[in-house]
Amino acid sequence: MKEVRYFYVPNAANAGELPEEEAKHAVRVLRLQSGDRMILADGEGGLFDAEVSMASGKHCMYNILEQLPCEREWNGRITLAIAPTKMMDRIEWMAEKATEIGFDELDFLDCKFSERKTLRTDRVERIVVSAMKQSHKAHKPMVGEMDPFADFVARPRDGRKFIAHCYAEIEREDLFATLQTLNPDEPVTVLVGPEGDFSMDEVRLAMTHGYEPISLGKSRLRTETAGLSAVMMANLTKRKL
Repeated sequence: MKEVRYFYVPNAANAGELPEEEAKHAVRVLRLQSGDRMILADGEGGLFDAEVSMASGKHCMYNILEQLPCEREWNGRITLAIAPTKMMDRIEWMAEKATEIGFDELDFLDCKFSERKTLRTDRVERIVVSAMKQSHKAHKPMVGEMDPFADFVARPRDGRKFIAHCYAEIEREDLFATLQTLNPDEPVTVLVGPEGDFSMDEVRLAMTHGYEPISLGKSRLRTETAGLSAVMMANLTKRKL
């Protein structure tokens, strides 16, 4: 039996045609033809069983056969804001794996000790889309631009807000234990710093804006490992039974 392929199609219910890059892959790589079946994910929770109606060159038209039942596997909203590492492939790996696990928003922070001050969010977006399709999800995490740390923490956000750091002189609660006490529907935002950690001033600034200092465990983690761990903890404590 031929494997059914997943495609990311914003507004899939009304578009009628795959986006150009998805169409190229469908026609030139997978060689889909009229009558072939495919699954369309719109990134907003919509999942559709569709049939190719025309495939030629850069175009792949489709007819929707039915909307498939799809429920997000976790409650609330999970946001990770992280300072990208000097080696961008490590953050790209984290974005891929976090998408497979399941979360809602990925933002980037420009911090005092950041070794990377710019990044290509379009590349991260493509990685997230690929991971969404590979893991058969209908929800695509939002990928935000890089913000100065002070601007990000000053911006109002719903729910509980946490900042992970390694300073022994600032008391921290265990993130996983804290998350287990929350209403699963409550939005959660976790900040993870650069390889040199947040500065002490940044931690204190975040706390003045309602961010709670937390630990991710006894081990000292690399930035990308810390980010992935935070997403996993939030997903586990919010997972629907």
